[in-house]
Amino acid sequence: MITVIIPALNEQTTISHVVRLVNKSPLVNEILVIDDKSLDETRNHAKGRNVKIYTSTKLGKGASMRDGMLLAGNEVIVYLDADITTYPDNIISLMTSPIISGKADFVKSVFERQAGRVTELVAKPLIGLLFPDLSRFSQPLSGMIAGRKSLFEKVNFENDYGVDVGLLIDMHNMKARIAEVNIGYIENRMQSWEQLGKMAKEVSRAILKRAEMIKQSNLEILENISIIRDQMDFAIRESVLGLKKMIIFDMDFTILSSSFIKSVATKYQLDNSLKLIISEKHNPYTRTKLIARLLKGLNIRQILDAVDEIPVTEGFEAIVKTFKENGYICGIISDSYDCITNHLVNRYGLDFSIANELEFSNSVATGEVKIPSVFIKTNQSTCNHDFCKSNAMREIAARYRIDIKNIIAIGDSESDICMIRDCGIGVAFCSENEQLKAAADKIVSERSFNSLVEFIQ
Repeated sequence: MITVIIPALNEQTTISHVVRLVNKSPLVNEILVIDDKSLDETRNHAKGRNVKIYTSTKLGKGASMRDGMLLAGNEVIVYLDADITTYPDNIISLMTSPIISGKADFVKSVFERQAGRVTELVAKPLIGLLFPDLSRFSQPLSGMIAGRKSLFEKVNFENDYGVDVGLLIDMHNMKARIAEVNIGYIENRMQSWEQLGKMAKEVSRAILKRAEMIKQSNLEILENISIIRDQMDFAIRESVLGLKKMIIFDMDFTILSSSFIKSVATKYQLDNSLKLIISEKHNPYTRTKLIARLLKGLNIRQILDAVDEIPVTEGFEAIVKTFKENGYICGIISDSYDCITNHLVNRYGLDFSIANELEFSNSVATGEVKIPSVFIKTNQSTCNHDFCKSNAMREIAARYRIDIKNIIAIGDSESDICMIRDCGIGVAFCSENEQLKAAADKIVSERSFNSLVEFIQ
C-alpha cells in the first residue's frame, strides 16, 4: 500500500479537494497531512477517511516533508502539494507505477503550467553547469514526487524552497533510478516577484551546496545568478475568530492520564536521569532545560509513539466536541512541549495550544527548548512568578478578544494555580494540591470530563 504526504500551510480552500481525490485510489491506505502551523481552518478541512493530521516540528515545507516521511507506515510514499485542484484522477497510479513495477526508485512529475520563471532562469542553468546528467529533467523544482521511504531516510530535506531540487540531486548522487512522469496540466497560485526572489536564492543555495570541486572564484559568480530581487519574508495576517468563550486544558494528568515526560523516560530507559534532575534542580527554568536534553536524539515518530501509548482521560473527545458546538474556543496551555500539544490539537480538533517549543533538526530532537515569551512575567501579571501559565492565558484571551472572566481553565498541579485563580471558572481536576483546590471554583475528583457539561448551561 501507499502513504500520501501533503504538507500544508493555510490551504483551507483546497486541502479537502486534494484529500478526496487521493482517497479515490485503492492503492492508498494512509494520508498524512502535515500542517505548518496554519492560521486558517486547514486542519478542519483536511479531515477525512484514512487521514492523520500532524503539526510540523519546524516551520518550512522541508521539515513537514521529513516529518511525514518518518511517520509514514508504508515503503512507497507520494508527496502532493495541498494547493492544487487540477490533479488527474489517476495521479497516484501515475506517480507510483514506475516504483511498483520495479523500474524506478524515485519519481519526479512533469506537467504543463502557467509559468516557471525560477526553473528557467535559475535552476536549469545551474543544474546544466554543475549536474549535466540531470539536465534531462524539464521541471527539477516539481513538488509532486514519489519514492521509497528507505531512500528518503538517507537524503537531506532542505527546509525552504530548495527542498525539491535538493532531493533530486541527492537521489542522483545515491545512484537511485529516477523516472519522470507526465501528469498533465497543473494549475496553482502564481508567486509574487518578492516570493520568486526568495525562491531563487534558496534554490541556488541548495544546488550550490551539493556541487563538488568548484573553485571559489566560480562560486562567487554562481551566487549572483539569483537575478530576481532580494528575498522578502512572507507574512501571514492572523484573523481573529468572533467567538467570546474559551475553555483551556492542562495536558499532563488532565487530558493525558499520566505525565508525557515520565512516560517517554520509561519507554526509552531515561528514568534514572529524569529522577535525578527532578530531585536536584528546583529552579523551573533550569529543570525545563535539563529535561529537554533527555530527548536529544529521539525523532518525531518516537516521541509521538510515546504520547499515543498514554491513555486519554475519559470523556475528553466528547467534551471538546460539546463545548465547540456551543461556541467555545478550546485549547491547551502546558509546560510540556508544543509537538505533543499540537498532536493533541490535531487529533481532537482543538483550536490552539501553547507550550514550550522543543527544537528539532531533520525531525530529530536537538535537546534544546525555547520557553515562549507568552509565559514570561509582564506589567499585567497578577503573580510574582517569572514564568506562569496565567500570563499565557492572558495572551491567548487578548488574541481572541475574549474577556478572561469568560474562560474556563482546568488543571491539576501547582503550576496551574494562578491560571485557575484568575480565570472565570477554575477547575481542580483530580488534584492532590490543596492550594489549587482552594483556588478552584469546582473540584473534580473522578477522572472523567463528563461532569463539565454543567458549565454549558
